[in-house]
Amino acid sequence: MKIIYCFASLYNPGGIERVLLNKVRWFAAQGGYELLVVTTDQQGRPPFYAFPPEVRMADLGINYSVDNGRSPLMKILSYFRKRRIHRKRLTELLMRERADVVVSLFPSESSFIPDIRDGSKKVLELHYNRFFRLQYNRSGLLGLADRYRMRQDDRLVRRFDRFVVLTQEDAGYWGALPNLAVIPNAAPAVPEVRYNPQNRRVIAVGRLDYQKGFDRLLDAWAQIPAATREGWSLDIFGQGEWEPMLREQAVRLGITDSARINRPTGRIFDEYARSAFLAMSSHFEGLPMVMIEAMSCGLPVVSFDYPCGPKDLIREGENGLTVPEGDVAALAGAMARLMTDAALRRRMSGEARKVTEAYSEKNVMKLWQQCFESLTAR
Repeated sequence: MKIIYCFASLYNPGGIERVLLNKVRWFAAQGGYELLVVTTDQQGRPPFYAFPPEVRMADLGINYSVDNGRSPLMKILSYFRKRRIHRKRLTELLMRERADVVVSLFPSESSFIPDIRDGSKKVLELHYNRFFRLQYNRSGLLGLADRYRMRQDDRLVRRFDRFVVLTQEDAGYWGALPNLAVIPNAAPAVPEVRYNPQNRRVIAVGRLDYQKGFDRLLDAWAQIPAATREGWSLDIFGQGEWEPMLREQAVRLGITDSARINRPTGRIFDEYARSAFLAMSSHFEGLPMVMIEAMSCGLPVVSFDYPCGPKDLIREGENGLTVPEGDVAALAGAMARLMTDAALRRRMSGEARKVTEAYSEKNVMKLWQQCFESLTAR
C-alpha cells in the first residue's frame, strides 16, 4: 500500500512532527508500505527528527510561511496566489505517484485535495480542535478570514473519505458526520525512566507562541510563594516568535533565577526523567503529544482545562490536576500543591504511566491500519 502524507514542514521540533514520525516509522517497520511525505515549506532545511531512510521526502516549494510578516491584505493576496501554484504542483505529483491513500494534516491542500482525481482515498487528520481557527482571536481582515474559513470547515470535512479527530470531546463538537473517526495520538515507546519524586523541576514543552500560553505559565510561576519555589526550577523547552517577549516577561517578573527558557532538545525523555511534573498552559490543543509523552514517563500533569485533551487524559486527583481555563491563580495553586507533596507526586506517577495502556502504539496504529484497509477495500 502506498501512503502519502501532506504537511507544511518538518524542520520544527513540534508534536505533530513527532506524531508523523512515529506513524511512518511504524508502517515502515511492518513492511508492505510505500511512504512519501510531501511538504510545502521545507525550504531546503533538514527534518528536525531523523526519519527512516525508506520514507521518501518531497517539497513543493510553496513557502507560505515567508509571508507571515507581511500586511494582512498582502498576506491574503499572496496566499491565494500560492494556493493556485500549490494545487497545480500537488496535482502533478499525485497523478504521477498514484497512491492508495493520501492524508492531509490540515494545511492548505485540505481545501482542494478531494478534487484531485488520482484514484487515492483522501483522509483529513485534524491535530487541533473544532474551534482552532478562532482561538487566536484575531481582528480585522485576518479575523474575518478566520471566521469565514471556520464556516467553510463544516462543508470541507464532509468531502473527505475519512475525517479523523483525536478526542471524543472534539468529535462531539463536530456532530454526527458520516465520515468521522476518532483515533488518538499514540503513547510512544519510551526508554526506561525511573520516576524520582525528589526531583524539584517543573517542565513545559512546546512552541513559543500564543497557542502554548507560556506567558500564563510564567505569571503563574511568579504567583507561587518564594518559599515554595525555593530549590525548584521551571524549565520551558521550545522555540518560536514569542521567545524575546517571554524572556523579557521573566525579567519583569523577577523570576529569572528559577524560570528558564531552553532550546529544543532531541533528548526530551532525558529531560522528563529529571523533572517532577509537567505543566501545560495552552489555550487549545488537539491531543497534546507532550502530555502523552510525559505521562508515559511517569510525570503527573498540572494543566488548564482547555479544549481538547485534558478531559481525555487526566483523571482529576489521580494522575494530574486541572484548573479552569485561564485561571492563572488556580494554576499557581495546583503547581504549589504538587511541589509541596512528594507523596502525592509519587502516587500520581504510577497512575500517569497507565496512559501507555490506553494509548499504546500497537492499539492506535491498528486503528490506522484498519482505517486505511477499509477505505482501499471499497
